[in-house]
Amino acid sequence: MSYTIALDFEDGATRFIKCKDTESVVDAAYRQGINIPMDCREGACAACKCRVESGSYALGDYIDDALSADEAAQGYALACQMRPTSDCVVRIPADSSVCNTRQESYTANIREVRRLSDSTFSLVLQGEALRQLLFLPGQYANLQVPGDGAHHRAYSFSSMAPGGDTASFLIRNVPGGRMSGFLADRAQAGDPIALSGPFGSFYLRPIQRPVLMLAGGTGLAPFLAMLDKVVAAGGSPHPIHLIYGVNSDGDVVETERLEAFARLIPNFSFAVCVVDEDSRHARKGYVMQHIEPAHLNDGEVDIYLCGPPPMVEAVARHLREIDVKSASFHYEKFAASAA
Repeated sequence: MSYTIALDFEDGATRFIKCKDTESVVDAAYRQGINIPMDCREGACAACKCRVESGSYALGDYIDDALSADEAAQGYALACQMRPTSDCVVRIPADSSVCNTRQESYTANIREVRRLSDSTFSLVLQGEALRQLLFLPGQYANLQVPGDGAHHRAYSFSSMAPGGDTASFLIRNVPGGRMSGFLADRAQAGDPIALSGPFGSFYLRPIQRPVLMLAGGTGLAPFLAMLDKVVAAGGSPHPIHLIYGVNSDGDVVETERLEAFARLIPNFSFAVCVVDEDSRHARKGYVMQHIEPAHLNDGEVDIYLCGPPPMVEAVARHLREIDVKSASFHYEKFAASAA
């Protein structure tokens, strides 16, 4: 049997390989052009030590000096001995360039550009090449700005069905922004766009406890992709609550999609809050002001946080101040770029 292994590298790159249950991760990677650092190939030198973030596997044969019992209990394995028994996510402590992995690039065409609000565009790309693009929901791609040399911008996928030929993104409308200017003034259906990826270690882990999602502005995008995966998986065994914060009423987007998720995922709920005191929304203020004790489940919760740096830093500081010790805490900051 063959399984999909996501290799996460230190530089944020993720590469997907197929690994048979009869071969090691090192051998499978090498067969597919990725050289995971290793020396002995016998479970003795520990050069290929990695951490398995999700999935099941057999550790294989090795000596204690290469992998201690404590390390094995914490999810570490030796890639030269590890054999998967399910799909896995494996963190490799090396830069992807060291492993001779090439940046995966694709070309697609614009299928649709919609202005969801004064501050947000929806961009949908389509192309046969996208069928080869595998990503973990929450990751991002680098999109090259058409007609603007080598400039590119990083955007999280807001949706993409595995094996499908379309990918969607939420893009903030930045005054003077290169991509914003292109989408506002020049983009036409059929225009080609080059993209590369996927990148990033911000992605949905297996749901083993309640989940709290905190989104600021277009930081909503990765959560939409995550919730797509939850729907595809048939729901969640644990509650998922999303708090989505924006500056003004005009910045609120994709609520219809969130309402659809609430219908499709019985354990999912969401709240929208707006900073503007004159907002018509019932919840005003910042995201952290609407985190309730029940959402934190006495610390037995996985927290995901995505938004602009000031928002991410403020929420992280607030969680520290109230002494929240969550089971896991994953975050991603994004900064808008002007020309």
